[in-house]
Amino acid sequence: MGMMKEFKEFAVRGNVVDMAVGIIIGGAFGTVVKSFVDDVLMPPLGMLVGNIDFQNILVVLRQGTPAGPYDTLAAAKEAGAVTLNLGMFVNAMVSFAIVAFAVFLLVRGLNRLKRQEEAPAPAPTMRDCPFCMSSIPLKATRCPHCTSEVAPA
Repeated sequence: MGMMKEFKEFAVRGNVVDMAVGIIIGGAFGTVVKSFVDDVLMPPLGMLVGNIDFQNILVVLRQGTPAGPYDTLAAAKEAGAVTLNLGMFVNAMVSFAIVAFAVFLLVRGLNRLKRQEEAPAPAPTMRDCPFCMSSIPLKATRCPHCTSEVAPA
């Protein structure tokens, strides 16, 4: 029973839950970025470079039945051809670059917030009187409250 209790404490600890939420959001973000690259970014880019559909850029390593040339990746797969899918790789690299840049911006923002939190506290200007415990200036030699002589700090 002790191991189940330890596992429960581990599973509901803040770090594990935060990590799970991050993984779920990251997966959803990856799907959105993939759609952005495949459906929004690459079609106009393909038009700019001569009406190229990047998803259909491939190199045939072994012909299928019937033999190529194949106009699309789907046609090559249907024929059973072995292909090197360069266009799909380009799409994946663009997606990776977008996700990596987004993560960089997130980490950069978090680091900036962390630095602001860790700013050193200003040097104290007051101290406590050792006799009456009232707050007195740091350089005071006599307490204004109890009139005791105190050593300067």
